[in-house]
Amino acid sequence: MLRLLEPPGSCRETLREQVYSGSYDKPFVVDTGTRRFLHFDFAAVQSAMELSNPGRLTLAYTRKMMAFLLFTGAPDRILLLGLGGGSLAKFCYANLPAASVTVVESNRDVIALRDVFSIPADDERFRVVNADGAAYISELTQSKDVIVADACDRSGLAAEIDSVDFYRKARGHLSPGGLFVINLCGDRLSVAAHLAKLRDAFEGELLSLQVQNDSNLIVFGFRERRPDLYWERIESSAPDLKRRYRLDFPRYARRIAQDSKLREARITRQ
Repeated sequence: MLRLLEPPGSCRETLREQVYSGSYDKPFVVDTGTRRFLHFDFAAVQSAMELSNPGRLTLAYTRKMMAFLLFTGAPDRILLLGLGGGSLAKFCYANLPAASVTVVESNRDVIALRDVFSIPADDERFRVVNADGAAYISELTQSKDVIVADACDRSGLAAEIDSVDFYRKARGHLSPGGLFVINLCGDRLSVAAHLAKLRDAFEGELLSLQVQNDSNLIVFGFRERRPDLYWERIESSAPDLKRRYRLDFPRYARRIAQDSKLREARITRQ
């Protein structure tokens, strides 16, 4: 089933032609009977939800973004840039009950689909804001423990958050010990360009986690020194995190550590 944000009486044939040609300019929903998907076009899936378990992190990259819990513990203030189908927002809201969760989404049509994806209503610790992510960061008056950027559109990473200046401001609005998490999407050259900007803004205080069988790269930027010296402690906490959140934190920790050692070895050889 294909769901569109159009009024009753709209021409179905015209809309179908626009969707399948890629010229339709709004997000749309595809239901398969067991899963619900958010698309901007058919070239990529923006979000996925299991109809029998709406709170589960269905896509691999979303599960890996939650690896920030290896470094932060349970944060009090979380800012999410990009709503999509609300996978990360729902997971944080349900599984981190002490956290205040703010979601910033620039596309009103995406927000209009929040009920379709079982995104909770705004309350005292959860809210969705229609705003430009970069502008919102610039105007923050309170620091955040975690800032999560998952703002990919049909062209890749959203342009408003793709700058050294934005990354520096995001780092500056993190609390002591705070962490910035971003999903880098796109081809190899564009991901490399994003990484260069992140290294500049975070002065190399980065760790990363590749999403297997996918082009996504999850990058963790630290306000302060990255925790390379504490891998034993980080890995020892991973089994407990797995029990609490039902995600494979031990594997995430091993792969982040391996990636960090490989990058350091390449830098040393250079």
